[in-house]
Amino acid sequence: MPKIDRLSGRSDWVDLSFVERERTPCRLMELGIRLHLAGLSLSNTVRELEKFGVDRSRKAVYDWIQKADLQPATDADPNHVALDETVIRINDHQYWLYAAVDPETNRILHIRLFSTTTTALTERFLRELIEKHDVENAVFLVDGAQHLQTALRRRGLRFRYEKHGNRNAVERIFREIKRRTTSFSNCFSHVRPSTAESWLQAFAVWQNATN
Repeated sequence: MPKIDRLSGRSDWVDLSFVERERTPCRLMELGIRLHLAGLSLSNTVRELEKFGVDRSRKAVYDWIQKADLQPATDADPNHVALDETVIRINDHQYWLYAAVDPETNRILHIRLFSTTTTALTERFLRELIEKHDVENAVFLVDGAQHLQTALRRRGLRFRYEKHGNRNAVERIFREIKRRTTSFSNCFSHVRPSTAESWLQAFAVWQNATN
């Protein structure tokens, strides 16, 4: 069982307003969500809940996260934004995970999955990011990927090539996501892309709340 280093702290980021006739007490549903996002596998989360007399399946715990529809907070005003992408496998297919991170706070500003990577999709990601946060005066930190730089240029956003330094903030996020998925071979199995993206959004909320 992995060590849970950041389970303590406030939990008001977990919204259980979706609960109607759920037979599990809200405080234990919240605990289950927090345990899984903090690093426990679904199986180990179920075992922990059993200690409180709660007998639920792995799917039930996973469904709680989906129904909670956790989304990173909006209205940040960062000076810099680390922007990057990485490959995530869903079943037998590759998807591209885009992420924008404030390197000064390590907070995830926006995160999205796409079935491919193009300049047009990068522009779409940037448009969504601008709608959520005040980033138009920020300096974007990017690697040498031309489609990232082209998309930023088309949006009129300032950017700077940075191989290491503050851009490592987004690389750390990617490493943590991949570390978390190693229990299922760095691959989301038997899920739809939208389901995988919901988990990634929920992970971003947990990461920001416990950072």
